This record gives sequence, structure tokens and C-alpha cells, in this order.
Amino acid sequence: MSTPIPLLVFAGSTRAQSYNRQLAAAAADMAQAEGAAVTRLDLADFDVPMYNADLEARGTPRDVVRLKEIFHAHPAWLVAAPEYNGSMTALLKNTIDWVSSPIKGDPQWGNGTKAFAGKVVGLLSASPGALGGLRGLAHLTPVLMNLQCWVAPKQFALPKAFEAFDPSGQLSLESQRTALHGVVDQVLWAARKFQG
Repeated sequence: MSTPIPLLVFAGSTRAQSYNRQLAAAAADMAQAEGAAVTRLDLADFDVPMYNADLEARGTPRDVVRLKEIFHAHPAWLVAAPEYNGSMTALLKNTIDWVSSPIKGDPQWGNGTKAFAGKVVGLLSASPGALGGLRGLAHLTPVLMNLQCWVAPKQFALPKAFEAFDPSGQLSLESQRTALHGVVDQVLWAARKFQG
């Protein structure tokens, strides 16, 4: 039997009733059922200020280092990314900017892309609107590719998210569950391939 793939799952939102947090949870359940070793990450658990080079010069925040360690430890990720004004959230972009910033003089984190390079990333989004957050994913994809991630070609955008989940937190429609499962499967497949 193959070793379970360590899979990091998180949303680019900290709102308690966030549709993207619900979508991330549904994806994590699917991945766990497929045998992945799932880590569910909540960005609300990390005290990360807005990126500022002057602040960074006084010392990289401990929670940023924790995020670097967590991102690096997982070869595969599923990210549920809300769309704000046609793009990714400030929270998600700020997290990426901090985690990708090198720590000068640090032998472990002197390379800014270390936590990103070679990661297999599946992108998801949920929105009350008809497009499901697709425009935000179009902005997030090149950012991750620039950091040397392998972004899965399959993506899933959930429209009308306010009516998409059943009382147990799972997607109500079989077609949507199938589409989400396609992203999960592609990420796990690619991660196994990349690990040889």
C-alpha cells in the first residue's frame, strides 16, 4: 500500500460562515476518504500582520515561520479562495507574500520559494454569484505558478453557494460533488507522480 499523501487544505477566508471554508471542509472530507493524510489549516489561528518590509526587518513574525513550515511539509494543497472585487482576498495574498519572503541570513528560509516550489495545488472557490469565484482563481493561478507551484488544470468554482450545501456541510448536487472530486483526485494523482 502506498504512503498517504500529506495534503494541506485551507480557505482564504476567516469568516465563521464562509462558503469557502465550507467548501474546503467538504474537499478535505473527500480527500480523507481517498486515503490522503489531511491537515486542515485555519488562517484565523495565525497572527500575521499586513506585510511591511520595515516590520520584517525587525524580525519575521513567529506565526509566519510556522506557516512556512506547514506549507513546506505538505507536497499537495487544496485552497478554497474567495473572490473579492474580481480577485483574491487580501488575507490570502498577504499570507502568500509573507510565506514567500526570504528570511535574510536564515539557512533554512533564505530562499523565498522553498515553501512553494514543486507543490501540487488544487484551486477551489465558492461565491453567491453565478460564476462561483472564477475571476479570483484566474488571478491566483499565475501568482502560485510564479512561485513554482504546479497548479492542477482542473479547478472547481461553486456558484450560488448560499444554496449549495446540505445540513451536514456536503454539496447537495451530485454534479458538483463529482466536479469537486475531480480536483481532489487530480491533485492526489499528481502528488503521487511527483513523489515518484
